[in-house]
Amino acid sequence: MKGLQQLLAFAETAKHGSFAAAARELGTSSSTLAKAVSRLETSLAVKLFHRTTRQVSLTTDGERLFHRCQRVLAEVEDLHVEAAGARMEPTGTLRIDMPIVFGREVLLPLLGTLLDKHPGLQLDVRLQDGYADPVKEGLDLVVRVGDLRDSSLVARRFASQALVLCAAPAYLERHGTPRTLEQLSGHHGVMFRLPSTGKHRPWQLRSRGQPVTLHPPSRVSVNDGDGIVQAVRAGLGIAQVPHYFVERLVATGEVVELLPSCRPAPMPISAVMPSGRLVPPRVRAALALFDTLRER
Repeated sequence: MKGLQQLLAFAETAKHGSFAAAARELGTSSSTLAKAVSRLETSLAVKLFHRTTRQVSLTTDGERLFHRCQRVLAEVEDLHVEAAGARMEPTGTLRIDMPIVFGREVLLPLLGTLLDKHPGLQLDVRLQDGYADPVKEGLDLVVRVGDLRDSSLVARRFASQALVLCAAPAYLERHGTPRTLEQLSGHHGVMFRLPSTGKHRPWQLRSRGQPVTLHPPSRVSVNDGDGIVQAVRAGLGIAQVPHYFVERLVATGEVVELLPSCRPAPMPISAVMPSGRLVPPRVRAALALFDTLRER
């Protein structure tokens, strides 16, 4: 069992990037974890971490061991849960990362029903549009939009995101309503500035079943989804945004969808988890709730 405890100490330290954070997760001291990892390094005759005063990072050997020991620890956790009963009540803290607007507009109201149903459950929600690593950051779930490329993770698709072109009635009264893709070239785009490159994200559309990419003329660029919607409402131009950004505004007539027949293919929205890891009851409960979005 000592070897298993050492592997657990190593895996938690790798996930959290520090002995202190891993110790808080396991309910022990950082010195105890550091000693356990040192004994593991001695027994394996390899260095597993690069250490600084504030954090640790995996060496090449450490990366290799981390991916392999995940499977072992998952099997042990599986045995514990089976012994306790796989249908136990969801408790503890559900740590979840999700895109800002989709999380705020769609998932947070849904998660409220999860808390009502399971009094022993708490939520730790992170709203951000950047990349999150569920393994290294100790997250139960990460919600991602688009195709997934990381084969070391397990993805469960539960919804989709449609991109819609939209404008305010006041803008269309001044500039006219485009009826074809070609007519879009005569209009001003409110463009999303990609944080990674600083460039505008082009519009993705379809014509006769084929994908089309457009780079419309623009006098306004915004790096925030809510800001784009407000710019559209103010009549500054046409924007392409996820459907849930403007559903209510389209329903009330504050915003008009343009060229709906040219919408691009919808993008998947998935809940992502580490592979080879047992799904705890709190995560299973969240996934079951997310699956209800398929019916909408």
